[in-house]
Amino acid sequence: MKPYRLAAGAALSLLLLNAYGEQFYQTKTPYAPQQASASYEAAPSGYKAVYTQMLARHGSRGLSSFKTDLALYNLWQLAANEDALTPLGRALGPDLEQMMQANALLGYGVAGITKAGYGNETAQGVAEHTQLAQRLRARLPELFRDAPAAKRRVLIVTSGKDRAVDSGYFFGRSLVKQQPTLEPLIDASIDRFQLYFHKLNTKQDTLVTESSLAYQRWAKSDELKAREAAVHAQPRLQAAARATLERLFTPAFIEALDRGQRSAANTGTRSYTSADGKFTSDLTGDGEMKIASVTDAALALYELYAAAADMQTELKADFTRYVPAEQARVYAEAEDAIAFYEKGPGIAENGDVTWRMAGALLDDFFAETDTIANGDLSHAAKLRFAHAEIVIPFASALGLPGMSGQLPRATTYSYETSPWRGAQVAPMAANIQWDVYKNAAGRMLVRMLYNEKEMDFKSACNDARIAPASHFYDYSKLKRCYK
Repeated sequence: MKPYRLAAGAALSLLLLNAYGEQFYQTKTPYAPQQASASYEAAPSGYKAVYTQMLARHGSRGLSSFKTDLALYNLWQLAANEDALTPLGRALGPDLEQMMQANALLGYGVAGITKAGYGNETAQGVAEHTQLAQRLRARLPELFRDAPAAKRRVLIVTSGKDRAVDSGYFFGRSLVKQQPTLEPLIDASIDRFQLYFHKLNTKQDTLVTESSLAYQRWAKSDELKAREAAVHAQPRLQAAARATLERLFTPAFIEALDRGQRSAANTGTRSYTSADGKFTSDLTGDGEMKIASVTDAALALYELYAAAADMQTELKADFTRYVPAEQARVYAEAEDAIAFYEKGPGIAENGDVTWRMAGALLDDFFAETDTIANGDLSHAAKLRFAHAEIVIPFASALGLPGMSGQLPRATTYSYETSPWRGAQVAPMAANIQWDVYKNAAGRMLVRMLYNEKEMDFKSACNDARIAPASHFYDYSKLKRCYK
């Protein structure tokens, strides 16, 4: 897979969207800032940056578990045994083996990675948060420069999951590398209540909210299962799946798969050892992931295609050759549809079930800003690291344009019926940042960046803007708008 070149200047956003958007990686899209910082609106005269806070998704990662890659390999092995592979199909097996090995050893030897193996951040993910920290400090140099003298703390809070913890580590390490005097000011902690709210449970959490339980009921509901089944049954998806597999398998094998005469699951074992011989990963498939149809197989391949985009350092195999762009678009649309219903804005008649649980996090953003407004400057920044399942509901709770619009039950999600896109809402290392400014009279302004692009708050808050086209909002008015 060819590396993407980042562009500078006013055309940055368009170039980045062209580089990644045409590949259709959905929420697996590698991170790139969506606006050149030189084009940001300048703070009004007399205002100084006094605080910043952020919610970020972890950086680019490998596969989360030993499932899809092994199941697809086992299907490939069936076809190989039957001499049912095309020339391109024969290349797939070794690439799948390479995918499994890369994930099994992912993070080995990398300082800051808690435990090597599946689910870890890739070199890309490390770079994404390293560079995000560099740009944050470059955007607010005086805030961080003055923090040590005033003994202002920098809070790094994570969900507690390895890849989120590691993202926070790499982000903090980057800040310290730029400014060593920040190191004694950094406080790291875990907050599942605010940063893993979609899976709160009584075994692990002292406080489990009804909004979290309501969401978990929705995630297991018959209505959501029916929506997902309808998405997978769409003729356009089935046609794309068949077109993808026809490039890899013989017609007879595809027909046998379609009739249920061929299937595969993630069964079997693998063992991979690092190049220095000091680390071995022994893996056993649990058999839970099954490929029992043409659509199953194509979506499994699409998952690996998207994962490969986040593993450009660790993986030499080029999975773009297996999934043409026109078919990748269909798969991305199907995955976006499922994400939209499962954890996105969702169905209007269901109210706020998919994002009400983000309320505590939104409250914390305001509480942190209130602390600054009240004259307590003990914190210079609060930097939170979590997951797509947190970023997506938070965008809905904020009511952000293009990211929070619901659909009526009678309207099916598609790229024609909704502007919601996983690649824009929650790519790898997605982030929402609030910069807080204050003048000598005590008036406070807030400017929000989404993936480092200036972003409007919900339209109901337009009266809080300091000027009609400004991205700076009067904080007291903004708070009244949300509260």
